[in-house]
Amino acid sequence: MKNKISKSIFFITTLFFGITIGVLLRHSKQSWSIIQKFYVNNNSKIDRWENTFNIANIKSSKDNTIQKAYYYKTKSKSPKPLVVSLHTWNGNYAQYDALAELCLKNNLNYIHPDFRGPNNTSEACCSDLVLADIDDAITYALENFNVDDSEIYVVGFSGGGYATLSTFMKSKHNIKKFSAWASISNLESWYNESKILENLEYVNDILKCTNSINDLNLEIAKQKSPIHWDASISKLEHQELKLYAGIYDGLQGSVPITHSINFYNKILRDLNVSDSTYYVSQKEKLLLLENRKPLGNYGFISNRKVFLRKSYKNISIEVFEGEHEILSKYALNDLISAN
Repeated sequence: MKNKISKSIFFITTLFFGITIGVLLRHSKQSWSIIQKFYVNNNSKIDRWENTFNIANIKSSKDNTIQKAYYYKTKSKSPKPLVVSLHTWNGNYAQYDALAELCLKNNLNYIHPDFRGPNNTSEACCSDLVLADIDDAITYALENFNVDDSEIYVVGFSGGGYATLSTFMKSKHNIKKFSAWASISNLESWYNESKILENLEYVNDILKCTNSINDLNLEIAKQKSPIHWDASISKLEHQELKLYAGIYDGLQGSVPITHSINFYNKILRDLNVSDSTYYVSQKEKLLLLENRKPLGNYGFISNRKVFLRKSYKNISIEVFEGEHEILSKYALNDLISAN
């Protein structure tokens, strides 16, 4: 009997200790960030890649280094769309991507390029090398897959959204649609926000990306921030950009919704849009940030309530009920749906 009581006490004590440690780690932003990164990097589901997907070794047009990419070539005899899916901030070409399985299911061409891997070196963070790598991956797909070149789509989430915005601004290819989710658009802002949120991993990554020693190198941060780049008006006439942000991002996530909103407004300014109703106003932005409630009856996407929707011609933004995330199935269906 005594032995059973001792075992019960030991079990309860161990359980209590484990729960306490778990709670403490969950509320330590730095520790939780490390755990999340470890989980993502070690849950890449490489077995799924190896069963169906192949690896491309693509020579960089900028520095001749080899940049890898996972890809899938359609088995269709007729040309099919190409989906270019861009990895997240800490990811690389081998990072698990739900869009890969969806493209496989729909027999679509798919490529998941590396573009210098995680954003923690001076070569990364949407540098000229990164932008060339993404363009090189698209060129590789066009030359080796059965692609309908009028249907090229680029999609990314978080750091991949950041890369999507950058590709939208500077790609040499004729890309039909871009889908950017929870995107970073301004490294200086994100550096300051990450410091406030105590996301020290991102703070250190940004310092490394911008060749900063102790304080942020503002000049390089601006050079690597698409919100400071000049948009090509001629490209904007035939390319479609869709921005998505979860209303709770920045509270229950690492990238505030202002990154997407400010980028949307920036593009409209580049287009010299004079009608203020097309913009997300300061009042609307403040109401979203203060109340986190819908500003109208905008319907739903994937059963998520839309809190704000704005659009001008082929540029749009939707703030939806969500956190720091991409709704993968919706994103793909929205990309390949007929205009």
